Amino acid sequence: MKKVRIIALRQDRKRVLEHLQDSALVQVTNSGDKASDGFERLDTTAQLKQFERNAELTEQALKILNKIAPEKKGMLSSFKGRKEIDPDEIGRIAADSAKIIGICQKIVKLDKQRADYAAEQVRIRTSLAQLEPWKKLDIPLNTKDTPTTAVLIGTLPKMYDDTLLSECMARECPELIFEFEILYTSANMTCLVFFTPKKQRELAEKALRTIGFSQPLNPTSRTPQVKMQRQQQKSEEIAQKDEEAKKEIEELVQYRERICETQDYFVLRSEKYAVLANLDQTKHVFVLYGYIPEEDCEELQAICEKAASCVVEFEEADPAEAPVKLKNNRFAQPAQSIVTMYSTPSHEDIDPTPLLAFFFYFFFGMMFSDAGYGLLMILATGLAIKIFKPDKRMYNNLKLFQYCGVATVFWGLVFGSIFGDAPAMFYTMFTGQPITMQELLPWPTLDTQKDALMIMILSIALGLVHILVGMGCKFYVCFKRKEYAKAFFDTGLWMVLLIGAAVLAVGMATNGTVLTIGVVIMIAAAVGLVLTQGREKKGIFGKLIGGVASLYDVTSYISDLLSYSRLLALGLTTGVMAQVFNMLSQLFGTNPIGIIFMILVFVAGHAITIGLNALGSYVHTMRLQYVEMFSKFYEGGGKPFEPFSTKSKYFKTKGSKEE
Repeated sequence: MKKVRIIALRQDRKRVLEHLQDSALVQVTNSGDKASDGFERLDTTAQLKQFERNAELTEQALKILNKIAPEKKGMLSSFKGRKEIDPDEIGRIAADSAKIIGICQKIVKLDKQRADYAAEQVRIRTSLAQLEPWKKLDIPLNTKDTPTTAVLIGTLPKMYDDTLLSECMARECPELIFEFEILYTSANMTCLVFFTPKKQRELAEKALRTIGFSQPLNPTSRTPQVKMQRQQQKSEEIAQKDEEAKKEIEELVQYRERICETQDYFVLRSEKYAVLANLDQTKHVFVLYGYIPEEDCEELQAICEKAASCVVEFEEADPAEAPVKLKNNRFAQPAQSIVTMYSTPSHEDIDPTPLLAFFFYFFFGMMFSDAGYGLLMILATGLAIKIFKPDKRMYNNLKLFQYCGVATVFWGLVFGSIFGDAPAMFYTMFTGQPITMQELLPWPTLDTQKDALMIMILSIALGLVHILVGMGCKFYVCFKRKEYAKAFFDTGLWMVLLIGAAVLAVGMATNGTVLTIGVVIMIAAAVGLVLTQGREKKGIFGKLIGGVASLYDVTSYISDLLSYSRLLALGLTTGVMAQVFNMLSQLFGTNPIGIIFMILVFVAGHAITIGLNALGSYVHTMRLQYVEMFSKFYEGGGKPFEPFSTKSKYFKTKGSKEE
């Protein structure tokens, strides 16, 4: 990684920044917390906030449009790359941006009105629900007393009939003269109108309160029936207004694509103004600082010469401060996302992508282990790449699974699994002659069920290789740092011990000579560990105890190796599930109904198997990389290289190199 400094005339600033943004070669930084002597920096905070608000407004408008009139997209539309536009189109988008922002504001305003209408409808429904028990009442709820009669309107907290209420009132106040009418009853409420001589009002109120009487919370000056009619009429008017607002929004759906373009435009401007804030400037010149991969220096020089009269200077970057850009060949590049998902390598690490790529494809294929499924993966990803022309990130994801598909075909042929035992099943169904996949295929195969022990041994052997590769990386890193003791004693001796264990295992299956060699190697490595692992302890006794205690770590390596049994487990699961669905598909024989049933079960069953086992293979393969291999050598913690580029969502300009 190189440090770069670009000096150019201020009048050429816009053109230079546009070329840099399209090229995506430079990660822009600044010269420090403050501008260099004689220079100043622009305060772009206000502009950035405005651009961010506009971008948020367009995003909000798009969500509203998608809620009311969802965009019709195919199931595979997510594979499609961004729309490619001519750089001159950005000028047209910029000219229309004020109009589009106005449209977005209108959409948001209409949606806010609809939200208010919805809230009002809730209030109306609540009011109607409260008035429903009173709809038989032919006087207002806030009816006043007459000159001679007190009128009390309210509710009681349980069900009463005429007899029960009369008895209660007589019991509470025997001298009270009253009449009442029950308007509504339910299990926990009684609505009534109570009449009593005006001079006995206090007695009546006291007696009614004793049995839980309460007046309506919002009494009205109109009868409940009239109030309900008015509320229903208001509800219909609001519903009409809401429908009109919805239609207005639907009419604005035609601007959806232009809103998307405008959102990207403001994102681009935000990125540009964020860079402007890092430039050291005078009235006549500006200076841009950044990082660039060494292999891109010549291309940057050519771009700057094309854009304007620039001075471009390069110098070596401090590895501890410089960002990290991974660069791999076509085979390994799809696996970079898996590495960065864990952590970007630091300047002291090695890039584990090539090793991870090989083992990831290899282990995924062993877990998925069906040639038919692998062939489908290869064809599906290849067609998606050819038809949809995806962006670089999606392209790499598709290539990742395409390479996994190749490994799956390989292991499927090793295990004799092509859609389970489909070829043998079809042969038996239509010829009546029973046959197995081992008999049908012209090469020797391993049966995941009958040869489970052998596959388990193979899985652990592959796991040992995987772990040794990780430890070899640790040995190399320590050696590169000149930590020779750590390289030879802390890593090398454990590698020798594990290799000795492998030789010992081979000897147990072959002859005594190999067994003896394995034992000798293990004893020599163990003695070396005892003598070296306690070297940082004080005193001979402490060093010896530390060395002996270090041998306990062998249990950790045994645990790691046993983790690779999942290679057998998932491979076995895939094969068994496929065979079960094959067996179910032939239940009704070869008659027309049986053939239809067979096709349906075969397609649905294998679709389920692919979905479940592909996910399981992906997750468990990643676990083997992160937990078993990376833990042996990988530290991570590097700063990823983030170039100044057009990180747009919906379009990209022709010739730009952003991902």
